[in-house]
Amino acid sequence: MCSSMSGASAARRPVFDEKEDVNFDHFQILRAIGKGSFGKVCIVQKRDTEKMYAMKYMNKQQCIERDEVRNVFRELEILQDIEHVFLVNLWYSFQDEEDMFMVVDLLLGGDLRYHLQQNVQFSEDTVRLYICEMALALDYLCSQHIIHRDIKPDNILLDEQGHAHLTDFNIATIIKDGERATALAGTKPYMAPEIFQSFVSGGTGYSFEVDWWSVGVMAYELLRGWRPYDIHSSSAVESLVQHFSTVSVQYAPTWSKDMVALLRKLLTVNPELRVSSLRDMQAAPLLARVPWDDLTQKKVEPGFVPNKGRLHCDPTFELEEMILESRPLHKKKKRLAKNKSRDNSRDSSQSENDYLQDCLDAIQQDFVIFNREKLKRSQDPTAELFPTSESQDEAEPPVSSEASGSPVPMCGPLCPSAGSS
Repeated sequence: MCSSMSGASAARRPVFDEKEDVNFDHFQILRAIGKGSFGKVCIVQKRDTEKMYAMKYMNKQQCIERDEVRNVFRELEILQDIEHVFLVNLWYSFQDEEDMFMVVDLLLGGDLRYHLQQNVQFSEDTVRLYICEMALALDYLCSQHIIHRDIKPDNILLDEQGHAHLTDFNIATIIKDGERATALAGTKPYMAPEIFQSFVSGGTGYSFEVDWWSVGVMAYELLRGWRPYDIHSSSAVESLVQHFSTVSVQYAPTWSKDMVALLRKLLTVNPELRVSSLRDMQAAPLLARVPWDDLTQKKVEPGFVPNKGRLHCDPTFELEEMILESRPLHKKKKRLAKNKSRDNSRDSSQSENDYLQDCLDAIQQDFVIFNREKLKRSQDPTAELFPTSESQDEAEPPVSSEASGSPVPMCGPLCPSAGSS
């Protein structure tokens, strides 16, 4: 009975032309699970393979109006070239007339911000595992010349087993050959002192060490329930430069001396003295007995395992998509057909906003379609492809003084201009 049912299911799967680019019709939309400053996220199933993913979609017109186009293009550029066990990896990217889409690993354990808001008490062993998994992710990113610049509980997702994965490369940057980044970019409570110093006073800029500071802030917050410094998105940048030299971090007396020692090294104000490499981390007494090879293969059992009986996200996202969203995904096909009919009946010279249309045309032309499934199959036709998918304290918004400078041709002031790293 079961085998015949599975056979019938396989027979019902659509077969897409190998030469056809992946597109919106290849996925079934299941439910909305999140939103951020740069788009919304829903769970999808690929119709031919029945594999589950998370799909992030960003409205093109809103991206143009908010100067976010280059950030989206830069994120895609970075994600298409990287893959790691403790990252949320990109599988597909595509576009239609309205939106740009990124299809990534589905992690159903929720982000660490959500669990903080649920008053989860994280043990030292659990936080130590997160530190190790982020250390492996950062070591890989450093090898790819990437500074993430926005490590915080909101951007660390758990899989169903409880392993941590870093996501959201929207304000990441690439530096090579001794370059230094200089832009004010990140979420203020998690940003390293040298980022503020560079913005206020100039100087030599900053490098990979800033991400390790953020790991220290995140680890402290998970253990204590609040951050080591009283910094918020409204804090004046100029005042923060003095803040780090006048305020000392208070460590809980109940924490082990090895945990305190590692946090002190991660939260060292001088980046030259900060723990900022995998080798440095492996030498720390707290991590001396960590089985790093087993860790890389996810063989170390997490101390905190999310409840598998629930979806770890705010349920209002689904209601907003169904009730409040003016362009809901489930009505996209009908809406695009109506728009196409309307556009064909209207003289193009009567367009209300030719300039906006020029920007939309530029996005349409320069957007890069990506298919990791096809790429892997071409590299190894015998390989089975399985993504890492599974069936607040108030979050602080990221800031950026730049539009990352990838050479993407874009138009005028509505579309962002290139900036510093």
